[in-house]
Amino acid sequence: MSTDHDPVLTLTPDEARQTAELTLRLAERYAGDDDPELLLDLPRLASGLPVRTQRFLRTFATEEPTGFGVVSGHLFDQERIGPTPEDWHERPRPNREFPEEILVLLYAGLLGEPFGWRTQQDGRLVHDVFPVRKHEHDQLGLGSKELLTWHTEDAFHPYRGDYLVLASLRNPDRVATTVGEYVPHALSPADLEVLFEERFHIAPDESHLPKNNSRASDGDTGQFAALEEFIHERRPVAVLFGPRQEPYLRLDPYFMADPEDDPEARQALDRLIAVIDGGLREVALEQGDCLVINNHRVVHGRVPFTARFDGTDRWLKRINVTHDLRKSRTMRASSSTRLIG
Repeated sequence: MSTDHDPVLTLTPDEARQTAELTLRLAERYAGDDDPELLLDLPRLASGLPVRTQRFLRTFATEEPTGFGVVSGHLFDQERIGPTPEDWHERPRPNREFPEEILVLLYAGLLGEPFGWRTQQDGRLVHDVFPVRKHEHDQLGLGSKELLTWHTEDAFHPYRGDYLVLASLRNPDRVATTVGEYVPHALSPADLEVLFEERFHIAPDESHLPKNNSRASDGDTGQFAALEEFIHERRPVAVLFGPRQEPYLRLDPYFMADPEDDPEARQALDRLIAVIDGGLREVALEQGDCLVINNHRVVHGRVPFTARFDGTDRWLKRINVTHDLRKSRTMRASSSTRLIG
């Protein structure tokens, strides 16, 4: 992986103003984050972003110079956005932070195609990430008091995203996102051979479970059928893939059962986890920062923190991005929908 690419792009005041004015205009034109016209228009609309932003994100996507990058200095109007919500359920859409949702969609349009899951946040494309009291101790983006263990986003799924975009609406306590990656030549050829083989099991994380989606409580459980298949079939997967010299990652240790009947696989996995743990770093997003993550190069998590639940807590917007919508067509209701499941 190249190291001569600066992973942080800081917007000039003029660029920040140009970006904010664009998203505010578009928020008046479109009906919501799932507006078909908005999703169709994304590539054209993204041309209205600063040229440096466009080049930074396109380079990130096409050349993979780094595993994560930050576009810093956005103007997120705190008075307009309002307090951090208490929960995402039953929030009107679009809401006052719709311009910030448009921003992550525009960035997604430069990286690939935005998509979502029928089994996450009731099928919304742009997700909220903020602490929710009843989830304080859960392995969720909505948790707070427990360490959110590093992971590949939706590692269990063959159609997981290629990228994530996270926009920091506010983060007054500088709660850090953790990021980690594979270190070239850190493992023996024998370990690499094992890790490239389909000898491991990854379960869905709890954000996809019916208990964390209000539609399931209303009796609409059909979208969880495919998820049940993954849970019961326990399909073995490889945790490394792609180029041997700089392998891609597919990991979620918290939701991976130890391959007790395969000590060779267990030991190789333990050594890989130790390599990533040893290089784990913290990225504390400031208000106005957008973090882009290569979901194949980098794992991510979050440090624990104490939430106040008073409207001032950390609040992010998140979108999943894929290079190729077509590959998930068998798990989408139509060619036009962006929701898998």
